[in-house]
Amino acid sequence: MPKPLTVAVLTGAALLTRRALRRRVRASPLWPLPALDPPISGRPRSRALRLRVAARETVAEGVVQLRLEGRDLPRWEPGAHIDLVLPSGLVRQYSLCGDPADTSSYTVATRLVEDGRGGSREVHEQVRVGAELEVRGPRNRFPLVDAPAYVFVVGGIGITPVLPMLRALPEGVDWRLLYAGRTPNSMPFLEELAEFGTDRITVVSGRRPELDVLLAELPEGAAVYCCGPEGLMAAVEERFSDVRLERFVPRAPLAGNAAFEVELRRSGRTLNVPADSTVLAAVRAELPDTLYSCEQGFCGTCQQRVVEGEVEHRDELLTDAERDDSMLICVSRARGERIVLDM
Repeated sequence: MPKPLTVAVLTGAALLTRRALRRRVRASPLWPLPALDPPISGRPRSRALRLRVAARETVAEGVVQLRLEGRDLPRWEPGAHIDLVLPSGLVRQYSLCGDPADTSSYTVATRLVEDGRGGSREVHEQVRVGAELEVRGPRNRFPLVDAPAYVFVVGGIGITPVLPMLRALPEGVDWRLLYAGRTPNSMPFLEELAEFGTDRITVVSGRRPELDVLLAELPEGAAVYCCGPEGLMAAVEERFSDVRLERFVPRAPLAGNAAFEVELRRSGRTLNVPADSTVLAAVRAELPDTLYSCEQGFCGTCQQRVVEGEVEHRDELLTDAERDDSMLICVSRARGERIVLDM
């Protein structure tokens, strides 16, 4: 008979082997083949976190700030934002405006938009301290680049991504900020900005900012950042083509939309997309379970793989590499008469 010690060793080795195999199969059900990449279509772009609303504060007229707590949260850099999944299921994007070194909480602020699509109203009226919210990200499409000087032009709630940037600027670097708003009471974080002194900051309320004066005297090599209402960003972009923009409202639709066909290759269906409608609307009429959320080209939930055809990308999310073979069907269109999707 085998000795007890030998039996114990063999039994322990068998248990360890079985556990290792379970982990390997869990990572790739087709093992020993390599694990397959997760499909793009209809999938959230990053893992979700469940965070608790630890604090809620009114920081300006019509502006609420939330502090969302968790543990060992992913780090972020100035300019980053998160996707906030509201209790109704709506997904909205908010810039992080707290301390990037804090891995225990994220801080965001949102302005109530009276004639909006309901996301900001839900935050203001339904999200309270103690609530748990799903968060995706953070992601950063508005990073702070290295430059010899900086110019920031912001309007209203557009100050949120810029505030962490100001805190992160190298000591002694040349920078200036133009901050515009309807009234001083409606402009968040004025007290925090006062800590930087007044010689570099121009606050304008109740009138159009004098952009020509500001942008006519740019320091050499300055990086220009702008975040705010579409009118302000369009005016800055008109004067300075290399401006870095952060928008959470889609660009105005291009004039002269044309109708086109979209083929759903897996489903064997060909759909017509009218000039005044979207691919998402046409697809959901046939495939009502197709996932979507923001309908503005920001969250990535409706990303689909493009098999054939050229895309006119109108989103604010996909990278150049992703645009080679995919599109957000809520806003982007075919550049020609036909496009084929892997659906």
